[in-house]
Amino acid sequence: MSASRPAPPAAPAAPAIPAAQMGAAAQRAFMVRVYAHLLAAMAAFVGLEYVLFTTGLAEAFTVAIGGVNWLLILGGFMVASWVAQRATASGSRGVQYAGLFGLVAAYALVFTPLLYIASIEQPGAIGLAAVITLAGFVALSGIAITTAVDFSWMRSLLMWGGVAALGLIVVAVLFGLDLGAWFSIGMIALAGGAVLHDTQRIHRHMPANREVGAAASLFGSVAMMFYYVLRLLLRR
Repeated sequence: MSASRPAPPAAPAAPAIPAAQMGAAAQRAFMVRVYAHLLAAMAAFVGLEYVLFTTGLAEAFTVAIGGVNWLLILGGFMVASWVAQRATASGSRGVQYAGLFGLVAAYALVFTPLLYIASIEQPGAIGLAAVITLAGFVALSGIAITTAVDFSWMRSLLMWGGVAALGLIVVAVLFGLDLGAWFSIGMIALAGGAVLHDTQRIHRHMPANREVGAAASLFGSVAMMFYYVLRLLLRR
């Protein structure tokens, strides 16, 4: 009886090819899938908020965290977002979708207190903030896709801008400071820069099988823009 031969080593996985290198039709199809997933994430966000508000959980959650240090909420949100973002980069399709839904759920919880306050003080501000955010996203996305300008230089700026913003939030919470309207304007600009950078990166360099992760990246930027647009409107 002959000895069994060892199985040959598995061939290394072929590198993922950016959709842009697969032709215009493949690139368009990829971007359609990205935006379809982004719309689905937005719809899930709205659905979760609807459930929270119609069941009374939004009010209960807002009251419950009223006496909790916001740093704990922010820290938990950042951990949840990090885990979700890592999951969307997984090779498993199921894990990617779980990560996207987890990201949406984390944002829905963090947004609830602001949305609850807005619904009482200025109900019309929510719809106005949504319109402004959508218009800004469409305009910035169009610029990122059609322009010949390379926005890759913005990566470091966005990273350090995010670190600085987090530092200001921590200082404001620890010392009871009001960050004011200019902070909201700065965060809106930061979110707009992220939309420009990420949209162009996705359009030019993202592999054709990464639409879930691409949608998660864009959802985070759009959500942050909406949050601070609404926060700015509530200061009127």
